[in-house]
Amino acid sequence: MSPGGGKHQDLRKRFTHEMKSYLLISAYLVVFLFSFATYRALIMAEYDLGYFQLGWVVVEAMILGKLVLIGEALHVGEKLQDRRLFVSVLWKTFTFSLFVLAFKILEHVASALLHHRPVAEVFDLSGGRGLEILSRVELMAVAFVPFFAFREIGRVLGEGKLIDMFFRKRPQGAPGKVG
Repeated sequence: MSPGGGKHQDLRKRFTHEMKSYLLISAYLVVFLFSFATYRALIMAEYDLGYFQLGWVVVEAMILGKLVLIGEALHVGEKLQDRRLFVSVLWKTFTFSLFVLAFKILEHVASALLHHRPVAEVFDLSGGRGLEILSRVELMAVAFVPFFAFREIGRVLGEGKLIDMFFRKRPQGAPGKVG
């Protein structure tokens, strides 16, 4: 084996693991966000208002998926992970919802600066704008509850065990096998 070959293999293994996590997170968020975007399109169509942002859902889910991985790398929400599982899940849901909110604020500030609009405009929550921001944060929190429940159960069981339970074929005669 060449010197440093182990480092490249470890890096490749880590990259593969990160990409799988990223794609699973993004896929979950695509399904969740797509259902709400479809519902919004339905409501808009009832009032004869044009709305087509379903393609944007995939981009938004990929951005949020990367944001979740960055948050996990920064240990966001790990403060209470040794508590009861429901406490850990709710804490991660709360902290990641705030993390996403902070990112969204930064995103809107950067957009205002890029397009030479006043930054104060970002913080104008009058009219439906404030309600829309609140509803988006609430939707992310609702999406995060089952997401973090799944991830926390997987963490407690051990690396890959929950995924194996869901996606690996059980051996013949395994408990719970319907015959």
